[in-house]
Amino acid sequence: MVPAATVVGLAIALFTPASIDPVQAQPQSRFVAAMPSLPSSGQADPTPAWTVFCGQWPDECAVDRAEPDAIVLTPQAWKTINDVNVQVNKAVLPVTDQDHWGVVDRWDYPDDGMGDCEDFQLLKRKLLVAAGLPRRALRMTVVIDEEGDGHAVLMARTDHGDFILDNKHDVVLPWQETGYRYIKREGSEDAQWVWLEDQLPAVVTANR
Repeated sequence: MVPAATVVGLAIALFTPASIDPVQAQPQSRFVAAMPSLPSSGQADPTPAWTVFCGQWPDECAVDRAEPDAIVLTPQAWKTINDVNVQVNKAVLPVTDQDHWGVVDRWDYPDDGMGDCEDFQLLKRKLLVAAGLPRRALRMTVVIDEEGDGHAVLMARTDHGDFILDNKHDVVLPWQETGYRYIKREGSEDAQWVWLEDQLPAVVTANR
């Protein structure tokens, strides 16, 4: 297990006011009117790699029901979400778990500067929580991408709807505009995951 100080150190190095390059942060989504959230429909099993990750980092997987389950999407919160998405996308080198670790699926922080889709999103969530946003409103999510492959994104649940942070795109999009098929995400009430709009009752590996 990587020491917590390593992750925190990387987070601080990546996301401070001085580290946000105005050119890098340029691709920012428009501040949109409220849109419908993505409905969920029953409990789902998490991916096996998520269960292993939670054994290593239990605080990252705990649900604090005292926290709000939606972000109040002020202009500052919106800017923070967009800045973090761009900054992590620029800072981390994409590499598959097979090439990186010799395994099909491993969820972890990209402490060595490399990672695949879920590693990007885990770091983004850690930075957003450090910036004051509620972890309960930032949900790891599994989708089927445009190539028909399993893919992990970070869903920011807000009072304006659900938005997607993605290592494939620097622009944060409403869930309806990604073109993805949504399978399941972390639940907001407990450690159980939930099925989403498009249900797929099979194990989906997020590997891109």
